[in-house]
This record gives sequence, C-alpha cells and structure tokens, in this order.
Amino acid sequence: MKPSMLATVSSRQHLQGAAPMAPSYAECHKPEWRMTLLSPNNYDRGISMYRTTLTLIAAGALALTGCKQTTEGASSDLTEVKIGSANPLTGPFAHWGHDADNGVILAAEEANSENIELDGKKAHFTVQSEDDQADPKVATQVAQRFVDAKVAGVIGHLTSGAAIPASRLYSEAGIPMISGSVTSPKFTEQGYKNTFRIIANDNQQGLALGQFAIKQLKAKKIAVIDDRTTYGQGLADDFAKAVKDAGGTVVKHEYTTNSATDFHAILTSIKSAEPDLIFYGGMDAQAGPLVKQMKQLGMTPIFMGADGINTPEFSKLAGADAEGSYASSAGADKAIMPGYADFNQKFKKRFNAEIQAYAPYDYDATRAMIDAMKRAKSADPAKYLPELAKTNMQGVTGKIAFTPKGDIQNGTVTLYRLKAGKWETVKP
Repeated sequence: MKPSMLATVSSRQHLQGAAPMAPSYAECHKPEWRMTLLSPNNYDRGISMYRTTLTLIAAGALALTGCKQTTEGASSDLTEVKIGSANPLTGPFAHWGHDADNGVILAAEEANSENIELDGKKAHFTVQSEDDQADPKVATQVAQRFVDAKVAGVIGHLTSGAAIPASRLYSEAGIPMISGSVTSPKFTEQGYKNTFRIIANDNQQGLALGQFAIKQLKAKKIAVIDDRTTYGQGLADDFAKAVKDAGGTVVKHEYTTNSATDFHAILTSIKSAEPDLIFYGGMDAQAGPLVKQMKQLGMTPIFMGADGINTPEFSKLAGADAEGSYASSAGADKAIMPGYADFNQKFKKRFNAEIQAYAPYDYDATRAMIDAMKRAKSADPAKYLPELAKTNMQGVTGKIAFTPKGDIQNGTVTLYRLKAGKWETVKP
C-alpha cells in the first residue's frame, strides 16, 4: 500500500514485514472499534486477513500499532453510511474481486463529494470490503459480519455460489443486496424482496450461446465441460439445452472443479468424440490452462465460454492458443454503454488498472443503492428498500430498473470473439 493513499481495505490488517499489531484479535473486534479503509487494489500484497474496518490516512511511512476507535475525521454532524462489498480478494479469482470492489469504492468516493444529506445530516459513505474467497461457507461468514456491523447495504457477492447462501442472511436481517455479476437464475428465484441484480442471467446467456454455436458457427457435435459450481453447472446446463433445442448434439459432458489445473484426462476423453466445439462453464483461471492443454493434445475444436472467460486475464493465461475463442457478457457491449468511456478513464486514473469485467456494474449497483437512499432521504434499509425496488435511472452500463423479482429489466447478452488478444463483438 502506498503512503498518502486513502484506501478501503477490509478487516484486521497484517502487513508483511510490519510489527505485529498490539491489540489482540478479540480486542480489535469489540463493538467500539470501527475500521474503514477506502482503498484501491493490491490488498493481497500485504494484507492476509479480512474482518472489521478502520479508516486510515497514511501520509508517510504506514505503521499499524493498534485499532482506531473512530473514523478519521468522523463527526456527530455526519450520517455515517457503511456499504458492504463482498468479493474474492485472494485466490485465483482475486483479479475479478478487486476489479468489482474498486467499482464500489469509486462510487462511494464520488458520492462523498456530492454533499448528500440523509437522515437530516450530511452523509459520509465508507466501504467495508470483505474477502469471501468465492467460497459459499466463507461467504456466509462474511454476510454475518456485515449483519453484525449493521451495514446499510451490500454490493456483491461476485459469484453465484457465494451470493445465494449469503442472500438468506441479508434477507433475514432486512439488508438490501445488489449484485453486479451474479448470473444464476436461482439468485432471484428465492422470493427475497431485498435481492437485486443489474446484469442478465444464465438462462439468457446459455440460450444466446447455444443458438450461436449451432446456427452461426454451424457446429453439430458439442462437448460440454463445467466446474460444478452454481454458476458453471447452471450455465453449462442452459447451454446444452439450447444446443439440443437448436438441433445440435451434446456428445460429451465432463466435469471438473474451480481449482483444477490439469485437464488432460477430460480432454482425452472428449477427443475421441471428435466434437466441433467445446463449451466451458466456469472461469478464466481454469479456461486458460484448459485451452492450452487442448492445443497440446492436437485438438482443434472451437472453444467457447461465457462471461466467466471474457476477461483480459483469459488471453494472458492462454496466450496465442486462445485466438478465435468465443465468449459472452451478460450486458451491453462496452462500445454502446452510455457512460463507459468516461468511467473507464476515471477508473484507470484512480486505480492505475485495466477494467477486468464487473467494475462498471458494481459501480452502477452502488450508485443505484445510494440513489434510493437519496430518494428516501435515509440510509435506513427499511426506509430506502421500497425506493430501491422502484429504481429507474441511467447508469454507466445502461438503464437500471428492476422486475418484481429483482432482475434487471430487459437484460442484454453480447457475444465476443478473441482476435489478436482482444475481445471483439460479433453479431448473433
């Protein structure tokens, strides 16, 4: 973490090479200790744990010697509004998580410059960022920490497998939750009134990809691989159904995990079926090595995934072997997003990083939540939740309005092909 950086990091911090923090873990988690760090990215370079929050401005050498009791500059004249941001901040999906988290941070920082009044006072927004590791069990622990911290709302979680179990705790606590990345249809089929998404779902992605594979790419024999996560399995099943409905044949359906690195056995089994196209339901961390191993085995089918592989990281991992791959996004093409160009410029300036995928969606989710608070003139979830359901605003990614179930209205799916290491849109 650079000196002079106002950062939002989650939880108790442990900096490599720094002296141990004086207070014990239990002491730092007493109710009176509150930490917020409004921070950019690269938390995993020095931070190994994520729990409560402390606001800290380091204007020279950064040293943590204890817990701070109050927010730096906090005042009784302010309405302190804490927003929870839940993402994988460590592990193979950390690049996704930091990208999404930074979208939340940027939105909160901008809101703090707008002199918003809530509950009769000027509002000050802080972000409590938590690492759910894209793990369902850890996600519920994160959710409980948010509930205990009395956050006003939650943006996230990044993955369907983490978001769905966590959503139950938010529903029970009456905390609004908006995801900018969860695509599993199950997320909004639970009947919760506090759960929203601003992105299309996997029924829509699977249908678009399946039809494109058969009707446009003229593939007849399809092999499917999924990582058995809520996201990957659901997407693969929707894709396979669309393929069959369009007249194609699924000749193989194999399974892996979201931590696998060796796919030779699966690919050898698939190779004998001579597919025209291989579809992978999962994320870029596995898709990259998977494609490279396809080429090592002399396999030449078209490779296709969904939004889970539509990142710069996939191209980096697979290199030249990824050329010609197809993917989708559960949103509009960046070129026609009404506010993308301006957002991209602000994002790069603030974080010195390229957008991976979901930063603009989590930015919009945060702005939608804050806009609902403004209309309700309160950060009390019970007061602003009815306004959130009535959202009708223009965001970076497009128009944001919700169905009665909490889905984005008129969800859009865009298809892409990787050319010279860059994702380019293709017409369905």
